[in-house]
Formats: sequence, structure tokens, C-alpha cells
Amino acid sequence: MQDTAIVKCDNMPLQDKKIVVTGGKGFLGRHVVKKIEEQGCAHCDAINSSDYDLIRLDDIRRMYDDKKPDIVIHLAARVGGIGYNRENPATLFYTNLIMGTQLIHEGYLRRIEKFVAVGTICAYPKFTPVPFREDDIWNGYPEETNAPYGLAKKMMLVQSQAYRQQYGFNSIFLLPVNLYGPGDNFDPQSSHVIPALIKKCIDAKLNNEKEIVVWGTGMVTREFLYVEDAAEAIMFATAAYNKSDPVNIGAGFEILIRDLVHLIAELTQFKGKIMWDENMPDGQPRRMLDTARALQEFGFRARTAFRDGLKKTIEWYYASKLRER
Repeated sequence: MQDTAIVKCDNMPLQDKKIVVTGGKGFLGRHVVKKIEEQGCAHCDAINSSDYDLIRLDDIRRMYDDKKPDIVIHLAARVGGIGYNRENPATLFYTNLIMGTQLIHEGYLRRIEKFVAVGTICAYPKFTPVPFREDDIWNGYPEETNAPYGLAKKMMLVQSQAYRQQYGFNSIFLLPVNLYGPGDNFDPQSSHVIPALIKKCIDAKLNNEKEIVVWGTGMVTREFLYVEDAAEAIMFATAAYNKSDPVNIGAGFEILIRDLVHLIAELTQFKGKIMWDENMPDGQPRRMLDTARALQEFGFRARTAFRDGLKKTIEWYYASKLRER
């Protein structure tokens, strides 16, 4: 069990603030809300699409009028894995762009104290030098399957910096790496790599299947951050960071997808054959973040060991499958 970190920040103590977390009932959002409430904040509202459709300007205005927030943490996103990205590029671009643009602008009009824009590692160029440094974010085009989503989210950085420059609006931009943990999205149509692999291995084991098929060559790398660590980083930045420069949120390591598959097979006790469908795309060649800025600016360092986080995620999914049977 991790200790609860308490942020002491003279700039913006959270206890007396009215905070809205878009996507606050989702995978990451639930953990962010919990972290904020642990700071003694009694006015943290988690909202999702059933409360307000953030694609609609009228709903955004209604949300601001109803909640009257001091701070907005924008986590809501339309997102998926490589397959979903390939099938829905226009939806991903429009939905994510319009949500961020309108939320920031309406927040500025209402003179809220702070807007926390949570972007994505997919905003980085396809061939970014490793480790990814924030200063490299404009040095190339994103990996093609991620580009519509990544660029739509990246526009929040442009807007944040422009509104700070012209209006003095306090908006920050965070770049989290791939997240994982209990409660993740395990839908095979839209899940990311860790939940997809856990599902493949456990489902195959429960169904006595002798092999699983994995997309790509397995020779690309990824970095992963446990969801509770990500939530803590967002909470720290909300309390203590007030600059225009983007900030990476990650664990600072990379692992080959081939090694990841074998690790998940080991932890799930799947002993069947692993087949690689090399006709399917790998995605970005390498991913690993330089996390020095987050440590320097607001004291964040990931605390959950990768193997431990995987075990917790596997245990959660396995238990959920047993409840279904």
C-alpha cells in the first residue's frame, strides 16, 4: 500500500478550490479525483459524457454555469489502440480537438484560476530521440496511426501558450505516457497494449486455447506508468505548476513489446504459443520519456515498480473474469 503524498503549495492550495475533472468517472479520472480529495478538497466534481456532452458548446457552457469551477482538469478523451486509431482518425481528431478548444476558451471567458490540459505521448514526433525531451515535441510529425489523436491533443499546448501570452490565462499542459492498472479498458476493439495482452493471455488460459496472436514484430519499445502514479503527478501539477512549458509524466524506462508479452504470459501463467502477425503495424518505433522536468518543477517521481503494477492489473482482470463465469 502506497503512502498518501500530501502537497504543500503556497501558490495554489487545493482544499478550498472548486475543481471539475472532465472524464472524472473514467479509468484515470477516478484516481485523480481520489488524490485531490485526499488533499482535503471538498468540492471536486467528476463529470463524464452522460453529465455533459463536451463536444457541444451549449453543454460546456452549462457545465461551467452549473459547477462554477476555480480549476478544470481536462482528462476526457476519445482514445483507443492502433486498430481503433486506424478505423476512426476523423472521429479522434474532431472529438478531441473540439473538446479541448472549447473548454479552454470558455474557461478563459469565465476567468477560472487554472486549466490543466492533459495531453498524450502520441503528440511526439515518430522518430523522437530517446528519451523524449519536451523541447523535441515540435521536431517532426507523429507516428501516422497516432497523428490525428496526438495532434488534436497537442493543439491544447498551442492554445494554452497563446492564451497565457495574450490574456495571462493560467493553463498548463501535461504529457502522460501509456497508462495501465486495475479498471483499465479491456475492450478488444479499443484497448491499449497492456490490457489487450492481459485479456488475450487470461482468456486463452480460461478457454484452454494453445496460442495467442499479437500484432507487429514485437521489436518496438514502450514506456508504461501505473495509473495511481499518473493521478498523483496530475494532482502535484495542479497544485504547484504554473508555466507554459509542457511537462512529461512517466516512469522513465522502456521495454520491448516482445519482452512485455513474455512477462505478461509469465505473470498470467499462460504457457501456450505466441504468434506474431507481422503484417499488422508496430506503431511508433520507441517510447521513453525524460522525466526530469516533472521532478524539478513539482517533485513527481513514479513509485510503482512495473512488475508490481502488472500483477495488480492482472489480479483485477482475473477476478472480474471469474465474477462473469
